[in-house]
Amino acid sequence: MKFFVDTADTKDIADLAATGLIDGVTTNPSLIAKSGRPFADVIAEICALTPGPVSAEVVATDYDGMIKEGRKLAKIASNVTVKLPLTLDGLKACKTLTGEGTQVNVTLCFSANQALLAAKAGATFISPFIGRLDDIHLDGMDLIHEIRQIYDNYLFDTEILAASIRTPNHVKLCALAGADVMTAPPAVIKSLVNHPLTDKGLEIFLADAKKAGIKV
Repeated sequence: MKFFVDTADTKDIADLAATGLIDGVTTNPSLIAKSGRPFADVIAEICALTPGPVSAEVVATDYDGMIKEGRKLAKIASNVTVKLPLTLDGLKACKTLTGEGTQVNVTLCFSANQALLAAKAGATFISPFIGRLDDIHLDGMDLIHEIRQIYDNYLFDTEILAASIRTPNHVKLCALAGADVMTAPPAVIKSLVNHPLTDKGLEIFLADAKKAGIKV
């Protein structure tokens, strides 16, 4: 499973990129607004930090506006993936942009039917929002399983990009369900390495090494 980091903080992206664990980045207008910097500048800097896909979202809601903004975003860097909303105009724009060779991430997916439409429109990625479904007392993981089965049934190339990841358990369940990609905030990705038995084992090893006078 590919790991994308969901942030516009270039320091966090650089830190995680140095680990070799990050395959791409997802952003949205809300995340970039927190940086207080021009939108295009932030996207360009992020694209320089990773060779993987960088999702940059349009703010227009009509087809013509999305096409205009999508083409502008695609010119920032070769690894920009244009992020479009899952609406009829968004799907139409997806068809046009992917036809031009631009990668597209269709976002705000909450049903298997929506995911089916996105795949038929040629989406590179579909972003089902797990955490937000959990928020309304539905099991977000059920959606990942449903999309996986549908895409496998018809051999769609669209990759399932599990989004709105809140916990390490979400990451594990997405991997078990066969999601192609997951995107999560830096804190969630960093927390995946944590386990109390790892900490305890390291503490014991270091204490024994010190006691034995072992030096490397």
